[in-house]
Amino acid sequence: MRVLGINALFHDPAAALVVDGRTVAAAEEERFSRRKHGKRPVPFAAWELPERSAAWCLSQAGLRPGDLDAVTYSYDPALATPAADLGLDDPWDGLRQEYARQAPGFLCEALPGLDPEQVRFVPHHLAHAASSAFAAPDAERCSVLVLDGRGESASHLAARRVGDRLESLHAQRLPHSLGLVYEELTEHLGFLRSSDEYKVMALASYGDRNRFLPELRRYVHPTGDGGFVAAGVPWAELCPPCRPGEAWTRDHADLAAGGQAVLEETLLDLVRWLHGRTHDTVLTMAGGVALNCVANSRIAAEGPFDRVWVQPASGDAGTALGGALLHAAVADPAPTRPMPSPALGRGWPDAELEAWLKTAAVPFERPPDVAATVAGALAENAVVAWFQGRSEYGPRALGHRSLLAHPGRSGNLERLNDIKGREQFRPVAPMVLAERAPEIFDGPLPSPYMLFVHEVRPAWRDRIPAVTHVDGTARIQTVDPAEEPLVARMLTEFERATGLPVVVNTSLNTAGRPMVDDPRDALECFGSAPVDLLAIGPFVVRRRELFDGGRGSA
Repeated sequence: MRVLGINALFHDPAAALVVDGRTVAAAEEERFSRRKHGKRPVPFAAWELPERSAAWCLSQAGLRPGDLDAVTYSYDPALATPAADLGLDDPWDGLRQEYARQAPGFLCEALPGLDPEQVRFVPHHLAHAASSAFAAPDAERCSVLVLDGRGESASHLAARRVGDRLESLHAQRLPHSLGLVYEELTEHLGFLRSSDEYKVMALASYGDRNRFLPELRRYVHPTGDGGFVAAGVPWAELCPPCRPGEAWTRDHADLAAGGQAVLEETLLDLVRWLHGRTHDTVLTMAGGVALNCVANSRIAAEGPFDRVWVQPASGDAGTALGGALLHAAVADPAPTRPMPSPALGRGWPDAELEAWLKTAAVPFERPPDVAATVAGALAENAVVAWFQGRSEYGPRALGHRSLLAHPGRSGNLERLNDIKGREQFRPVAPMVLAERAPEIFDGPLPSPYMLFVHEVRPAWRDRIPAVTHVDGTARIQTVDPAEEPLVARMLTEFERATGLPVVVNTSLNTAGRPMVDDPRDALECFGSAPVDLLAIGPFVVRRRELFDGGRGSA
């Protein structure tokens, strides 16, 4: 069975292809359109479809639209409640719902040859849940927690997977939404809502968690029955808003810290309630709130589950995969298989990469071992753009589209934030061989997707200052040599040269732009930012040679 999953209605439009229960491809439209998040989550953009990512997914499997057995759309307008009846201030939501109802027709225009009868609406939060429960390894029996801004009429789903079935246990009806409250806080602090929530999480580390917490608990708290209250926070009464571009103050950091704390408290209660219903050992999570790695770490440390697995594409992009997996689980006799890796996007063979470099007329070389060459450059404090294999599905750079640097030089945090055009309070992350992680970091291990934070052990904090956040933590990526042999070899060579088994890994992009995806993106980013070396497949391009002489200076 061939199922194409589509996410389109709110933001992060994406497509994913599942064939005979196996995830073949998944990609976000932003990587093709070069618009961050693909589009803004406004009703007037709800008709836009991930046409390029869908076409690419089909081409990856050699399929045409007419070959598909089903196309899933991760929102069911038949379950939607008018925004006004939900207590939401969204006067144009009716337009969004109409676009959703017309989705089969829009999809047939975007995918000529598709039978509109093949389109299946999948409830938004069930798609989130399936993206986690069916994609996770060793999770045939697990609990599932989904939290985001909103779906058809709810903002949360507690569920359970048993075999090929998903059972809903509880849903929190809107307007109560932990995701929307966190979005409001994001906007109040001068950031872009439904985009910059991770900045609030970073800023929270600079504040006092307890200052605003008692007041925030009045508006955000669990109800003890698997649900919660989360609405109506009078942000301006707590502290003045921070205008976009203004410097944040202690008040803003304290408010961020309080908002983060009340989110964590509520999540812990939901997790404990869910475990009390299921008594499972495994919890899987999805939805935009599941990208909050600080909260995830508290759930792993203080919650009742033995293992917590978070979908690396937890945002709405992941519902494309979840919708396809859910339909496959129900309709396909072949069993669904766990997601093989987040590296589900585009990749290029060496010959094509070489052709790109020749067309760009840049000086390049093919060293005997690109991993050793990069490790040597990093040891000399170079910043390296690392473009290898298939691109990642989800917001984290996991060693395929990354910027790498030396973690032992404290100035590299400021240097990388300057290169990327980011706020200086934001941390960068370390990647480390999985076998070495326990001696350096304390937290949930392994952690291959950067979805948990870990305490940096005291003996290492001065040794890797560039990746140690102000609160002594780091959002790590552990690397398994069996899954990422090239990255593992680079880490091994770097340790041989420096004595440090850790390398800085942040996403290969600049502020406000999606992660680099294709070779042109890589060359444009390398040419416009002060990066010292581009490692693209087995080839390297050196900035010095590009701009100081050779063909690149012509």
